[in-house]
Amino acid sequence: MTSQRKMLQDYFAAISGSAGRLVFSLAYFVVLANTLSIAEFGLFATASAAGIMLSRILALGFTATLYRIATVKPRLLGTYAAGFILLALVSLPLLGLASALMYLVFFAGDMTALPFALIIAAEALLWRPTETVVIVNNGLNRFAKAAMLVIIGVALRALAAGVFAFYAMTDLTSWSLFYLAANGISLVIALVFFCPRQRLRLRPALYWRRLSDALYVAGAEILFYLQMELDKLLVLALGGAQLAGIYAMIMRLVDLTAIPIRSFSMLLVQRMMRAPELLSRMKLRLGIEGAIFAVSTLALLMLSVLLLLYPTLLGKNVAEAAPLVILALAIPGLRNLTEYQAELLFARGQTLLRAINLALLAGVKALLLSLALMTFDAARPLVLSLNGVFVVIYLVSAALTYRALRKPAKRV
Repeated sequence: MTSQRKMLQDYFAAISGSAGRLVFSLAYFVVLANTLSIAEFGLFATASAAGIMLSRILALGFTATLYRIATVKPRLLGTYAAGFILLALVSLPLLGLASALMYLVFFAGDMTALPFALIIAAEALLWRPTETVVIVNNGLNRFAKAAMLVIIGVALRALAAGVFAFYAMTDLTSWSLFYLAANGISLVIALVFFCPRQRLRLRPALYWRRLSDALYVAGAEILFYLQMELDKLLVLALGGAQLAGIYAMIMRLVDLTAIPIRSFSMLLVQRMMRAPELLSRMKLRLGIEGAIFAVSTLALLMLSVLLLLYPTLLGKNVAEAAPLVILALAIPGLRNLTEYQAELLFARGQTLLRAINLALLAGVKALLLSLALMTFDAARPLVLSLNGVFVVIYLVSAALTYRALRKPAKRV
């Protein structure tokens, strides 16, 4: 079997998970967005985004080390899995402190502490370990198993949303309990049926040698998600829960376009770990970026046309955001390209440069988005202006990334 055929098979195995995840994610979004009020949906989406960002503190970035080990030295997986558990326990006080600060800065005026804590626990303590099992399976080239676990996780969230809607529990605290339960069941299934069976062996000397790289990755991941999700936090802080709800609906539809792109990026990252000079040709780089942008833009264009023709297709609440989706046409491609460029640096072991670049991008996004929010107080001009914001972020990311790619790759 040629390497091209093998990569195609791997991609179709991975994309099958993306297709299933897309279907269940859409169902989950539609049910939840039309059960909670727009303001409460905005609060949940923003708290969930904060939870995803804070979850990168768990184990101090050692998930990335597990992925590298699964990809290049799978026989050591049990040893490094023990290190992941150890560092996860060590990281809990830091995670708790960061969560409390996040709540006080962004959420204290809009939601009570209990639902926020439940959502953070669901994302950081339950879903992140499940996601780690998915990542390890991908590193071991078990793409079908990883895809199945992803589908199960999202399907359980969709099922929880359906039960929540069926019993007409429309408050955020009740939904947070359902969300916690769905993620807890996902973790149990991941550990029982999908976790590779290897004996756990603690060898702290090995972990300390890789800890600096793991910390760079953790910092970069936090900065990456801060850069990706900062818009939701700022819209909540400066625009209020109602505008945050409408904005979260638009960006959730934008996020759905990234699901198949991430499968491609994951496979490319694995190949670059083994062959760091894979993208040395500029023509190939431009071709990949052009394809990512075209696929992302076309996906949102098709969805936005459907919503213009049938505004209530995704429910009454989503209908308020439906006319605005087409105004965000350039955003998914630009976001996906920025995410893809960050993954290139991870694949080459340039984790410190990646963290520095993401910090700069987070600063640029915070400045530009704050200016947009202070200039426009209505959803339509705000969403339109964000195309320009993401153009600038992409250009800065491209300049930083491709300059970094001229440096020799670092073997980790």
